[in-house]
Amino acid sequence: MGSSQQGGWCKKPTSPTNTRATLEVVRKITYALVLLAIAAVTGATGNNSVSVTVGNSSVLTCSSKPSITMVTWKISPKVGGPCTLGYRADRNETNRTNCSESMNWKLTPECHPALEIRQVGIAHEGNYTCEVVATEGNFHKTYNLIVLVPPRLTLYCDDHGNPVCEAAAGKPAAQVSWVLESNSTPKEEVHDNGTVTVLSKFTAHSSNVTNTTCIVSHPAGNQSKSIACRPSKNSMQFLHCVISLATLLGLLFLVAVGHLYTSCDSRAIRNQYK
Repeated sequence: MGSSQQGGWCKKPTSPTNTRATLEVVRKITYALVLLAIAAVTGATGNNSVSVTVGNSSVLTCSSKPSITMVTWKISPKVGGPCTLGYRADRNETNRTNCSESMNWKLTPECHPALEIRQVGIAHEGNYTCEVVATEGNFHKTYNLIVLVPPRLTLYCDDHGNPVCEAAAGKPAAQVSWVLESNSTPKEEVHDNGTVTVLSKFTAHSSNVTNTTCIVSHPAGNQSKSIACRPSKNSMQFLHCVISLATLLGLLFLVAVGHLYTSCDSRAIRNQYK
């Protein structure tokens, strides 16, 4: 008994170094678990912005799992009410609520639960969320669908012979610029459907033919057009009148100066002979 107690009392206490090492291992394990949890949550959720040009089709993918129980697409457009597309594997059935025929499953939802939007319009813009219930867990992914509308480019000469560039009904607003430098400030007109018309006038500083190019930059594609504008007849007539008037005033000034010089010279001669 004595030797047993002596052996117990002689056991060495835990070293502080070993305690610190143990705590460091626990800290690393906890950190790794937190990272795994964040990765799991990130993999189960997602937000994406998708841009599509009006009139085209768009396919929004969703998490495809081998054992899907239920899939639901929840659509919240900016215009109009929400709608849903659903699929239940236990009944092997699909359903839709308030969704137009332009939105449907790309393929069979049990194999590939992607959503296809045909002939995309401005009214389709909004948020699209796919929710998947599977044996591996629940997953969802959200898309922000942005609809691009390319502007209609028109380039013409106004009544004064100035080139005018119009980028009509674009979404978002187009950027209008000129190959030749111009001090023109574009004017924007916002329409009810969210499109914007941009108007820019290039002011010519000479009476010669103005050859210039308008460049329209837009996310849906860039465009450019060139034009040669001549000053209008009214502008030319006004310019000719100004030149003629200036010439006449110049001649009158010269005649007046000559007459004044002659008068002064005659007086000087008469005073000399007196």
